[in-house]
Amino acid sequence: MAANRHLVILNPIAGKGRAAERIPEVEALLAARKIDYELRLTTGVWNAAELAREAAREGFRTVVAAGGDGTVNEVVNGLMLSRERGDRIPSMGVLAVGRGNDFCYGADIPEELGPCVDALAGGLARPLDVGRVVGGDYPQGRHFVNGLGAGFDTIVGLEAARMTRVHGGMAYVLGALKTFALFPPAPEVRVTYEGGEIATKSHQVSIMNGKRLGGSFFYAPWAENHDGLLDLMVSDELSRGRMISLILSIGKGEHGGRPDLSFARAASIRIEAPGGGLVVHADGETICTDGKSLLVECLPARIELICSPGLHPARPRR
Repeated sequence: MAANRHLVILNPIAGKGRAAERIPEVEALLAARKIDYELRLTTGVWNAAELAREAAREGFRTVVAAGGDGTVNEVVNGLMLSRERGDRIPSMGVLAVGRGNDFCYGADIPEELGPCVDALAGGLARPLDVGRVVGGDYPQGRHFVNGLGAGFDTIVGLEAARMTRVHGGMAYVLGALKTFALFPPAPEVRVTYEGGEIATKSHQVSIMNGKRLGGSFFYAPWAENHDGLLDLMVSDELSRGRMISLILSIGKGEHGGRPDLSFARAASIRIEAPGGGLVVHADGETICTDGKSLLVECLPARIELICSPGLHPARPRR
């Protein structure tokens, strides 16, 4: 019966194709832990979302995203679409067989495959907040669970995605070097949220549900993805030197006290750039390359996530 089974949605091209090579290992670990499962491989963009919706319709107990952050994002979007239709959705697990696995870090999911399967077998779950962004290429809205960036980090991510011989944190570093050479100007932005407003020229706006992006950049190591709030960071206009300093401090998660950054925590955030120029991603997926207005919301406790609570506790902001 599907009600007692796990549907494992595996993206064979995750990790630059290495996920497909790990299928025998995945199946052996699941069998060893006596997990009742069915494995389905994705066949293209958005197929993981479609398979997640099938899991909800067919009554699976758990849907498991086996891949990287992009696979997780698609599965979440599929589950949220099912929820919006009124379907009862499965709980969600993750098997980390992708590249960066930033969501796993912020969600207390092990980044090694064996411990991932152990967590899945243990079945400990807690609520997961889901972000929703409306605007840009998605006037109907798109969901995310880890983080949204507008500005420098998105341009870096686009450059990193074009690289074929390197991946993970190194691709992000090389993408950053190329973006430094271009160093696009900072657009005028107005960021509004409950009880506050920030108006400035900004090279970077980050809205985090998780803790880390880009494989090794801790934008919000103090964040919790089950507290009903998003963590906002807005930079001033930065010189190349100050941007380098910011990247180094974010790499250590020690940027909380910088005078060129503004921080807030909110459930609803609007970003406006009257002159355009917003280059935005959510969980690494491009939202727009010349946007003017976005609404970002936190939808609390929308998914039950199987994880290892306390694996990566939130740090105090400093």
